[in-house]
Amino acid sequence: MFKKTLIALSLLLALVVPAAASAASNSGAVVFSKSSKVGDEVKGGLFAVKDGRLNQLTEDPTDSEPNFSPDGRTIAFARGGDIFSVRPDGSGQRQLTSGPEIDSLPKIAPNGRYVVFERRTTEAGPTSLYTVGALGGGLRALTKGGNDREAAFEPDGKAIVFVRAVNDATNVNDDIYSIKPTGGALRRLTRTGGIDEFAPRFFAGGVIFSRGESTPGPAAYADIFTMRLNGTKVKEQVAGVGSAYVEDVAPNGKTLIFRRAQGLWVKTIGPTKARKLSQLPDQSETSSVFSSDGKRVAAFVTVEDQQSLVSINVETRRESNLARGYNFDEGEGTVLGPVIDWQPVPQRR
Repeated sequence: MFKKTLIALSLLLALVVPAAASAASNSGAVVFSKSSKVGDEVKGGLFAVKDGRLNQLTEDPTDSEPNFSPDGRTIAFARGGDIFSVRPDGSGQRQLTSGPEIDSLPKIAPNGRYVVFERRTTEAGPTSLYTVGALGGGLRALTKGGNDREAAFEPDGKAIVFVRAVNDATNVNDDIYSIKPTGGALRRLTRTGGIDEFAPRFFAGGVIFSRGESTPGPAAYADIFTMRLNGTKVKEQVAGVGSAYVEDVAPNGKTLIFRRAQGLWVKTIGPTKARKLSQLPDQSETSSVFSSDGKRVAAFVTVEDQQSLVSINVETRRESNLARGYNFDEGEGTVLGPVIDWQPVPQRR
């Protein structure tokens, strides 16, 4: 019996885009999770879509949060409170963690040798970061004593940034820390009492992140900033009218995709203006990710209660369906994502 039942994930992306353009180009697969109640049974698992074809990789409805290895040959994912891995064709399933704890949000290291993930002892308890070997074994705690989450790797794998809930005097705020994969050189990068920093990602010049109020609700807000890996040279990237939330950074580390009220936006990181990729209903929650060449963005789309998975061309803003003709709503309470990932593929030089 699994240690936890299927957990309702966040709302789907509600995205209004132009009419479909050309078919998606031949690239790596986009992987996501889906679950639905069909009669008295909950069905689902991980799904992969490529060139308009959809394949089911796993058949456990608790499978979620997929993450590709940098070589595109392995997917780590969460299942019922443990971490598993599978090949992109659905073969070679392997369980990496076990026990009574609840493990989630795996991220495979740039060298492909280990996985970092979040662990908590109870559903509502604080999280710590752990690592485990990509083939299993070698489990160890990376952080202890804090509510640590949202880990992201430096491209060369030499550092990990993450969010920690810090109790400073009378306030509890989220700050960004960095640590080496060995567990050494722990460093606090932000110190802004009364304000949260969250959603850190690496870019070519350091770390990009959201700053504001991360608690869900009407008081939530955010702007986007960058800083060096040592926490210095903090610079504003996106601020002003409408909260801005980091979604993803292109693999070359130079381009950002972010959500702002009524829009999905793209920006070259630095003193440049952002461009709107597509229109969003206000207060939408999104899940979008760059392709490995940074030229496209994959996102879930809901238009008039019809769900689809699209690829948006960053340059032209034109979109195409990744899963053509597929009806995602195959039962009651269909849940997609919210984590999706685009398979890395070698880039031609």
